[in-house]
Amino acid sequence: MILQRLKQATTSRHRALESQLPLMRDDLTRSSYHALLRLFFGYYAPLEARMVALPFWPAVGFDYSTRFKTPLLVQDALALGDSPEAVAGYARCHKLPALSNPAQVWGCLYVIEGATLGGQLITKQISATAGVSHASGASFFDGYGSKTGSHWKTFCAQIEAQALQSGGHDDMVASAQQTFETLGKWLFKPAQVAQNQDLDHGLNQGVNHQQLSAIAPP
Repeated sequence: MILQRLKQATTSRHRALESQLPLMRDDLTRSSYHALLRLFFGYYAPLEARMVALPFWPAVGFDYSTRFKTPLLVQDALALGDSPEAVAGYARCHKLPALSNPAQVWGCLYVIEGATLGGQLITKQISATAGVSHASGASFFDGYGSKTGSHWKTFCAQIEAQALQSGGHDDMVASAQQTFETLGKWLFKPAQVAQNQDLDHGLNQGVNHQQLSAIAPP
């Protein structure tokens, strides 16, 4: 019953994060979307880099190599006008969830993979408000497209099997909660909000993207 426990333990954090994101708002601008995408890159890029370096993927038993989100974020950033040099200069989050055992990885993946479920609705909304499509800056949110549901079912079956075989339920739950917490702090900490406003202003004024990427990490 690990999925039920994970859902119960993270629902309030999930709703709190979702309520703060402007993705479903009718007044979302292209520049605001662009700034938000940079922040998602700043979280996912170091997180996935840390995951790739983990020594216990055989014990995890899940092939995450086909599900990396960072390449999609890079694709979107380039489509929205940033140069490769600007993308390389994006600020990166350093306060990430602990990933010191397979159970913690599964807990983190529960959040990352679960985040793809609303992608189709989000993509439709930002296409109308920010004028972006899968090919022009929304591939990250579009995610697996029509395969999203089947990918989630596959993941759920694997995490359930892992929980039955190896246990680690408490670590899974704690890691999922920590993933929501660290992502929320990265996206919405007060200093970052102020920088996001400056970033939007800069985009509207046509400031060079290389300059705009110098957002101080936490």
